[in-house]
Amino acid sequence: MTNQPTGRYDHFRALGLSGAAHDVDALMHALCAHDDLATSRLVDFALGLVDTRDGAARLRHYLFHGAPIQRNYAALYFKRRGRVALLDEAVQQGKIDAVQGFAE
Repeated sequence: MTNQPTGRYDHFRALGLSGAAHDVDALMHALCAHDDLATSRLVDFALGLVDTRDGAARLRHYLFHGAPIQRNYAALYFKRRGRVALLDEAVQQGKIDAVQGFAE
């Protein structure tokens, strides 16, 4: 038996734990490519696992340059980490609205 991840949950979890920029890209692509609740929850969970400088930098890119749904999930990522100044900047630039940036 191999030790490779199986199933969507394991795949998305591995992407989040990796935290590499290209893995964040894969998660954000899945968010746009699959418009269903299961995928959005898996992406949200996996993004919560991203704990690398490269991953956070890539999420910052999506906050300012992503599709609306990508900006929303990037905002959630930074809100959960208390990055208020970054969210303020995104609101001021019109990338997200104040509700997205600061709602509990």
